[in-house]
Amino acid sequence: MKAMILAAGRGERMGALTAQRPKPLIEVGGQSLIARHLSRLHDAGIDDVVINLSYLGSQIREALGEVSAWGQRLQYSEEGEPALETAGGIVAALPLLGADPFLVVSADIYTDFDFATLAPVEAEGVLVLVSNPAHHEHGDFGLLDDGTVSLQPPRLTFAGVAKMAPSLFDGLVPGRRALRPVLEASIRREAFKGIRYDGIWSDVGTPERLAELERRLAATDRVKQ
Repeated sequence: MKAMILAAGRGERMGALTAQRPKPLIEVGGQSLIARHLSRLHDAGIDDVVINLSYLGSQIREALGEVSAWGQRLQYSEEGEPALETAGGIVAALPLLGADPFLVVSADIYTDFDFATLAPVEAEGVLVLVSNPAHHEHGDFGLLDDGTVSLQPPRLTFAGVAKMAPSLFDGLVPGRRALRPVLEASIRREAFKGIRYDGIWSDVGTPERLAELERRLAATDRVKQ
């Protein structure tokens, strides 16, 4: 299975932290967000990774190269500016991703979720869902008792981690396109399964959330010591 890391976003809410570097290269616990994803994808047996690039994308390419520190083959989908948004970026990268289902991971999250968990789940799409954080208290999607994702409350938050089949994007022409309408159309025809995850997860969307994550990790390290 291949994976796609979504790394094209500008990260405007990070302020000065992303003024001269792309958000995926921000470090948490001494390691960049995108390097941590590559490491965990390697642990899950993923050796081919596609990364979409836009804002300061050349820095990401220079930092990672064509082969990751864990021996993975890295391919890049250059979007130019402005970025194509999430669905548009995936559509543009489909020729690199191939005909089989692939993992999708947002570069600007931090999690210890085991990506290998998604591989055996049989569905056209699989979403990882987490409890609603304070900044997103109404959530995104519901999760039925049989594991089917729904649009009904109570809702959980989409974690930015998924497995998707290329068929989900059939008929979509290249260009800027948000992901949510694509997900909602597929969820209405019950094409998505969901996995609820209660482990470590953070949407590193603001300097305040980044600082809070650093404090949590430091506290965890002290407990382990």
